[in-house]
Amino acid sequence: MTVSSGSDAATPTVDSLRATLRTIADPATGNDIVAAGRVEAIDLRGSLVQVTLRTARDQAGPMEAVRRQVEALLARQPGITNATAILTAHRPAPAPAAPARPAHSHAPEPGRADAGRGGKPPLLLPDIGAIVAVASGKGGVGKSTIAVNLAVSMARQGLRVGLLDADIYGPSLPRMLGLNRKPEVRGDQMQPLDAWGLKAMSIGFLVEEETPMIWRGPMVMGALEQMLGQVTWGKLDILVIDMPPGTGDAQLTIAQRVSLSGAVIVSTPQDIALLDARRGVKMFERTNVPVLGIVENMSFFQCPNCGHHTDIFGHGGAKAEAQRIGADFLGEVPLLLDIRTASDDGQPIVAKSPDSEAAHAFDAIAKAVWQKVSGKQQVRNAGPRIVIG
Repeated sequence: MTVSSGSDAATPTVDSLRATLRTIADPATGNDIVAAGRVEAIDLRGSLVQVTLRTARDQAGPMEAVRRQVEALLARQPGITNATAILTAHRPAPAPAAPARPAHSHAPEPGRADAGRGGKPPLLLPDIGAIVAVASGKGGVGKSTIAVNLAVSMARQGLRVGLLDADIYGPSLPRMLGLNRKPEVRGDQMQPLDAWGLKAMSIGFLVEEETPMIWRGPMVMGALEQMLGQVTWGKLDILVIDMPPGTGDAQLTIAQRVSLSGAVIVSTPQDIALLDARRGVKMFERTNVPVLGIVENMSFFQCPNCGHHTDIFGHGGAKAEAQRIGADFLGEVPLLLDIRTASDDGQPIVAKSPDSEAAHAFDAIAKAVWQKVSGKQQVRNAGPRIVIG
């Protein structure tokens, strides 16, 4: 992903950008990439543009250089602040249907995680010791609050920590970390921003806070791959990924392209939230990613005046669910006003009030997560190859 500070004096159009792309040669034919049929789509949203380039698997190497050329060229165009190019390989026509599998067969079905087929792209982030996804089956359970405070807590414990905001449609890291500047770009690599002892990256660093990301699935997947592979993360002990809610394109892309050490599932205590948390657990099981445990957020409300505990959403549901599915219960985080105000102020509670009850809860969960992954770095899951039918 390339960031440019180009002037907004001119308003780009799809046609003008397509004409600009005619200056780039196709490595296979020698024609320009537009005439060669390489440009499958140009998606322009204000000052943001994403280009989808058609290729074949055996041409991926030469076309990677073309992809970088496209990003660099478009980023220099007036009115463009962010340019992204992704490669898409079209599968050949399907082979004749195979005989039906026996009922006991464990062979993967089309559209499922498939670790056995060839042509798998190399995994990204090989220099990072452990990669942990913080996920939930639905929004509104405080997943980002958990991810941010776990990451900051680990950094305060002396670990080299990175934090990636994978929620393209609703990035929250800029506000929660108190960051409002764009990352520096060196060559084709973005430099993560430093805050609270860790390195952070979010699509929110590249666009205005109120800009809606009206992107289709391929654009989201392309942006994620580039925040993973075109960011100078360096050698880290652990990378915490704040996952978007649900079980869609973003989750599949991350499960395919990086070697996840495990996932932390966040839920609130009530039954409807636990139902969605189960979907998150099943998704990671399907993609061969171990579930490290479940965190119960907003576990109880503690009155700031009298200290009385009230179970607004019930209590203990996540712990009971963890026992039911055979997962570890990592801990509970109370519903406290200080957590909310600290997040809104861009000061994670574990850094702002390290001796508070909330900070102690996050510290305990962070230590439990690190203990689980630190001894497994040599046997990390290799990650499946996702085939979307």
